[in-house]
Amino acid sequence: MSLVGKVAVVTGGGSGIGRGCAVRLAKDGATVAVWDLNGEGAQGTVDLIVANGGKAIAQVVDCAKTAPIKEGLDRVHAELGPVSILVNNAGMTGFDLFQTITEDHWDRMMTVNLKGPFLVTQAILPDMRAAKWGRIVNITSSSIQTGAPGMAHYVASKGGLMGFSKALAIELAEEGITVNMVPPGFIRTPMLEASPVDVDAYAQTMPMKRPGTVEELAAAVAYLASEDAGYVTGQTISVNGGRYLGSA
Repeated sequence: MSLVGKVAVVTGGGSGIGRGCAVRLAKDGATVAVWDLNGEGAQGTVDLIVANGGKAIAQVVDCAKTAPIKEGLDRVHAELGPVSILVNNAGMTGFDLFQTITEDHWDRMMTVNLKGPFLVTQAILPDMRAAKWGRIVNITSSSIQTGAPGMAHYVASKGGLMGFSKALAIELAEEGITVNMVPPGFIRTPMLEASPVDVDAYAQTMPMKRPGTVEELAAAVAYLASEDAGYVTGQTISVNGGRYLGSA
């Protein structure tokens, strides 16, 4: 699935799933702009890409604010060209019983996980419309399919991203632009390792008895970003090892 000649923006690309997606898209030939609040992490991803013969730039971008997004995109246009592929991966998580969630924490979750993808997508979409070709992949969460105790704010934000993705997929369907979702299901990442979950113990409750890898999830993103997925839009590819067999 060659992505040669395509420019991709991966938000939250400085670690974990975002890093895996950026590396895989570069491996398939895309030139990648790695956006992250953590400049060191973003540069680390770029170093991996360059070491494997790819091309990428690292950018410190707050993906929940309009001005930094514009500044970041201006540099992408100047150095790489118009954007063909967007992976909205930047996000935050949280573990709080419902009655302990503060209004500020709720608002922050919605800003990062839902408003951020809206702002980034709105900024980049004109490039795709001009080319009559585009791929938008939103990283949602398996928690919107199963529910998750102590994560009402997080699940609500990711559920909103699911609805956003489906609505936008229909709106853009005639323009050669697809919008799809990949909800990770128990993927071993720094975020998962830092959570209260006993990763190895919980893995034994999974059908495959192991966590997934970022490379496995990135493969699904790479497919959705490819020419081969041109007739796939508004869909969910669940990379979850059989944890949840329904659809959302």
